[in-house]
Amino acid sequence: MTHRSHETAGTYTNPILDADWSDPDVVRVGDDYYLTASSFGRVPGLPLLHSRDLVNWTLVGHALDRLEPAAEFERPRHDCGVWAPSIRHHDDRFWIFWGDPDQGIFQVNAPEIRGPWTRPHLLKEGKGLIDPCPLWDAETGEAYLVHAWAKSRSGVKNRLTGHRMHPDAGSLLDEGKLIVDADRIPGWFTLEGPKLYRHDGWFWIFAPAGGVETGWQGAFRSRDFFGPYEEKVVLEQKDTDVNGPHQGGWVRTSAGEDWFVHFQQRGAYGRVVHLQPMRWGADGWPVLGDEGAPVAVHRKPDLPPQPPAAPATGDDFPGGRYGRQWQWTANPRDGWATQHSGDGLRLTCVRSADAHDLRKLPSILTQRLPGIPSAVEVDLCLDSEEPGARAGLAVLGDAFGWIGLQRGADGTVHLVHRFAEGTAERERDADHPRLAPGGRARLRIEIRPGARCRFHYDLGDGPRPSGQVFAATPWRWVGALLGLFALAPGDGRGHPDLHAGAATFTRFRVTAL
Repeated sequence: MTHRSHETAGTYTNPILDADWSDPDVVRVGDDYYLTASSFGRVPGLPLLHSRDLVNWTLVGHALDRLEPAAEFERPRHDCGVWAPSIRHHDDRFWIFWGDPDQGIFQVNAPEIRGPWTRPHLLKEGKGLIDPCPLWDAETGEAYLVHAWAKSRSGVKNRLTGHRMHPDAGSLLDEGKLIVDADRIPGWFTLEGPKLYRHDGWFWIFAPAGGVETGWQGAFRSRDFFGPYEEKVVLEQKDTDVNGPHQGGWVRTSAGEDWFVHFQQRGAYGRVVHLQPMRWGADGWPVLGDEGAPVAVHRKPDLPPQPPAAPATGDDFPGGRYGRQWQWTANPRDGWATQHSGDGLRLTCVRSADAHDLRKLPSILTQRLPGIPSAVEVDLCLDSEEPGARAGLAVLGDAFGWIGLQRGADGTVHLVHRFAEGTAERERDADHPRLAPGGRARLRIEIRPGARCRFHYDLGDGPRPSGQVFAATPWRWVGALLGLFALAPGDGRGHPDLHAGAATFTRFRVTAL
C-alpha cells in the first residue's frame, strides 16, 4: 500500500498505525521496540510489530499459532479470544499475557520475538478476567499481576485486581485483592486495560476509563502494590478531534525520552494507534501529549532516522503462500489454501451449510481495513466446476458485502455482488448477476471517508461500478475486515469430498486514493 509518510521535517503525524491494531502495548529491548495488539478470534493471533523509531512499524510475526481450546474456535467468534495483551521482556525472554473473557488469563513466552513461542499457559482460570499485565520488580525480586473485569461475563467491572505472582509466571501466589475500585472515584466508569510499572519509588498503573468511544487515560500510583492508590486523568480529548484517547503503554527510549502509545476508536476502521510524547511533571505525575491533550503532529523521538514503513497489505502470494498480514476467522484446517509452483492464492471451495452468510465462515482469509481512503483490487479465477461454487472479495463486519464469481447449474460463471445488513440472517443481491465469460474477473472496492465502499468489476471490457454504496460496519469490538474466500453450498455429509474445487486470487493490491 502507498505509505503516508511520517518523515516531514523531523515530525510524525498521528495515527502512526492507521488500521485496527487494537489495545496496543509496547516494550523496548535494546534499540528495538516491539508492539502487540488484540487479535480476538482471528488466527494466527497476537501480532508482533517491530520499530526502531516508534513511528515506522513492520509486522514481523505472531505469537499464537492457534486459539485454544481448539474446539472452541473451530467456528468464528469475532469478538472473543485474545483481548488486550501486555508484552514484557524479563529474564532474557519475551512474555505476553492476555485475557480470554470466557476462559481466563493466559501467557506465552519466547527467547526471541520470532519465537519459538510456548503454548498458552492458563495462569488464572475464570470468566470475565481481562487485560492482565505483569510486573517483575527489580528492586525486591517480587513479581505481580494486575487485571480488570468484563461485566458481560462476571457481572463485575470498573475495578482492578492485584496478585503476587511466582517469578516464573507459572502460578499466582494468592487469591487476589481489589486494589482499585473505581466505583468509589466520582465520575469514573469502565476502568480497564491496566499497565503496571515501577518508577521513582512508586507502583504505577496506567489504565483507561470511560469507554472506548469517549474515554480518557488515567494514572494511578501507590507506595505499596496492594494500595491505596491515588489517581489522575493524564490524557483526554479536550478540544481536539481525537475521541477517547486511551489504553496503551509507556515506553522509555535508550536516550531517556518517554512516550505513550494508545488507541482511538474510529468505527469501522477499528482502533488506530497514536503516539504521544510524555514527561514527568514537577508534581511527580506523568504529563501526556500537549499538557494532557493528544497531539496530531509532533517532533519525532530522538532516535536514529528510519525509512518510512508500515505493515504490509498487498500480496502476490508467491508459491501460493500468503503474507503475515492475513488471518483466518477461526482456527484453520489443512487444505484451505494449497501451495503450488506459481504465484497466486489458491483457496479451496470449502463446502458449508453457511454459504449464505459469510459472518459464519471460518475459512475466510482477512486483513485489516485501511484507515485512509484506499482502493482494494484483486484478480480472481474461479476454477471449480461445482454448481453453486463461488469466490470473492469481501468487506466483513456486523454487516457485509462482497463481489465475486459463482458457477451456475448450467456450468456458466456469473459475476455476482451480494450483501447482508447487520440484522439480516442471509445475504441477497446488491446488483443483478452478469455473465462472466472465461470465469475470470478483476474485482475492486474503493473505500472512501466514512468507510463507504463502492464495488467495481472488470470482465475484460473495462471497469464498471456495481450496486449501491455499502457503508462498512465493525463487529462489537473489532473493526471491519477485508476478506478473500471460496466456498460451495452444502455441508459435505452427502458427498465424499468436503472440498469442491478451488479459486485462484492473484495480485492483491491496496493503494491510497
